[in-house]
Amino acid sequence: MKTCSGPDPEGRTGSHVMVRRHLTRCLFSRAEMAWVVLVLLLTALPVGWCGFKDFREALTFAGCVTGAALMLAALIMLVGVAAVVDCWARGPISNFGVFALISTGVALLTNFLLVLQTWNDGEKVVYKVLSIVLSVASLSTVILVWRRLDEIPTPRRVAAALIVSTLVAVANFSYQYLFQPYRREATPLVQLNVGKAVFSADHSVFSVPVDIKLVNHSDMGFYVLGAEFHAMGEDVTVSRTDLATSRWRKDAEDWARYPEKHPLTRREVYQPGKLVVAQPWMPPGSWVEANDESRTRTVVQLPSDTNFDKLTFYASLSLARKDRLVMEQFGSPRYSWRGVAVPGWVKRDNDAIIQTAEMQENNAIDQFTRFRRRVTTYWRFGSHGVDVAPVIVPAGEEGREFSEKTNREVRSRYGLLDVLAGPVEETLDEIKPLR
Repeated sequence: MKTCSGPDPEGRTGSHVMVRRHLTRCLFSRAEMAWVVLVLLLTALPVGWCGFKDFREALTFAGCVTGAALMLAALIMLVGVAAVVDCWARGPISNFGVFALISTGVALLTNFLLVLQTWNDGEKVVYKVLSIVLSVASLSTVILVWRRLDEIPTPRRVAAALIVSTLVAVANFSYQYLFQPYRREATPLVQLNVGKAVFSADHSVFSVPVDIKLVNHSDMGFYVLGAEFHAMGEDVTVSRTDLATSRWRKDAEDWARYPEKHPLTRREVYQPGKLVVAQPWMPPGSWVEANDESRTRTVVQLPSDTNFDKLTFYASLSLARKDRLVMEQFGSPRYSWRGVAVPGWVKRDNDAIIQTAEMQENNAIDQFTRFRRRVTTYWRFGSHGVDVAPVIVPAGEEGREFSEKTNREVRSRYGLLDVLAGPVEETLDEIKPLR
């Protein structure tokens, strides 16, 4: 092997001349070479691992594409490591020198995008600092390789490769993390259909069948966090004359407080309804498939001599989008009356049942850079049925109260939504058959 010497006048010139110091053992210092290799490895290994996990487990097609792009970037960086080592051990070979430059450029671009991702969505400070350190280190490796290139063979091709890879990476990042989560909303439809009542054999009670139909015409799947059905019995009194202004104003104030909305009229005397039945109509932790329909029938039973003027039916459904998170099954329920800590906004209501499920983020990078979270649902019991309130908070912070802005961001990020059906009002004359 040749030792360090001056330029060979008979050697190759032009586009085949390698770099000022030729990236050789004698001119490319061991420390500089080791630094470039270290930065490439520290970037390639975690990026490749995250890409592999996303490629196998991503919840969307865009996530799989991101995983493939990360694996390709990691492969380029690993080949770049081999190119740097080969140039350091065997002497100047222009093609390997150019590939070393390309690999360091890919590492710089990847680390820069990771900085954007971790500072936008990441929560663990160590990963934010690490992404910045690796970005600065990657920039230094690009400078080190660039300074040793006296002339870049086929510079247009090298520039085109770097520009194309940059555009592809930026486009994929923008689509995956900026556009795709908010490109459209998908909301299933819940329909209530009340059938005719049937008397029991001894005519002491009558049963009203209620069909609850769930229709999901979107291409999104959903986790079911809670599904509640309840019926209210209401008495209606109509005044022959207009109500006093003070009574109308009181009804307007009551109208804003009750979950069941009642009409504001000058003649109808509002009376709060009485809860007849409340029950779940889909098991929590199940899921709604894309482009699917399901039907559930529940039965409301009342004594034959009931004196309600009408029955009002409601159904609610709390969902989370399956392309935003991975949720495990709910664990055993816990109860507020047994000393379980609950947030203040739950304590202000009546008793509550708490269910918790582990969850994962929808991509590997967020899974590593964000705190582990749980999905918690609070089934709050009251005189107007059961209110299902789902929250997603970091593990250990279930009892903490968050601002309304934070709650909106969480609901938007994980695709939390509530679907309501009702009120469907039926008079007893419409429901009860003649004996």
